[in-house]
Amino acid sequence: MPPEPLPDVRQLLAFYLEAGVDCALADEPINRLVEPDPAPAAAPVARQATAPQPGRPGAPAIIPPRGEPPPPPDAAIASAREAARTAPTLQALRELLENFDGCALKQTASRLVFADGNPEARIMLVGEAPGRDEDIEGLPFVGRSGKLLDRMIGAIGLDRTKVYIANVIPWRPPGNRTPTPQETQICLPFIRRQIELVDPDVLVTLGNPSTQALLGTTEGIMRTRGKWRDYDTGKRTIRAIATFHPAYLLRSPSYKRLSWQDLRAIATVLAV
Repeated sequence: MPPEPLPDVRQLLAFYLEAGVDCALADEPINRLVEPDPAPAAAPVARQATAPQPGRPGAPAIIPPRGEPPPPPDAAIASAREAARTAPTLQALRELLENFDGCALKQTASRLVFADGNPEARIMLVGEAPGRDEDIEGLPFVGRSGKLLDRMIGAIGLDRTKVYIANVIPWRPPGNRTPTPQETQICLPFIRRQIELVDPDVLVTLGNPSTQALLGTTEGIMRTRGKWRDYDTGKRTIRAIATFHPAYLLRSPSYKRLSWQDLRAIATVLAV
């Protein structure tokens, strides 16, 4: 059989995009298909010679470690809980997250995606995790799903100056993969503290992952959406409701009708 033709650049880029490789993690590209140059033969060393010491001429280069590995999940979760409860303000919480190294997602994300909108708003919306556009801009819901979210809240007379938006996970998972349960549990104390500091009248969870993480349910979004629940902010009990994530509505537009019902219910509560 004749050998299959090698893929061209466009085909390779399409393959990488489908695999979730859609951004660079280093300043310079690395061609891993090129064979490395053979190492030069070592010069013979006299028996009486001593090994060179670090810092002296002729000493072998010491390659610094890439970074300390994140702590075990249990230790990271405990550290996150302790750190989150000490944050007196949203700005302090943001700074804690900037310096928190307990979640491995921080190592691959471009930047922290903390929040957007008005921290004095009566309504707070929480999604799952940032995507590619959010990772680039450092703000939640700025891609296609963000534009749809803007239209959704606009339909009930709101905009980003009247809502507060965040995610359970503040760093983008590589390739937009689903966060692991451990990653979610590590980040959960921070979003809970964020909700407590904002202290909204209404909490809206967008999609199944954020609903299960924050509202303590194992049911799917089809069963949980549109039903009011109580959420304890630590200061008081507020009303919470789940609805579809805008990204899901982009894939399944037939569910926009149900999402509109949820939005009308939210508008009714805010009008009181």
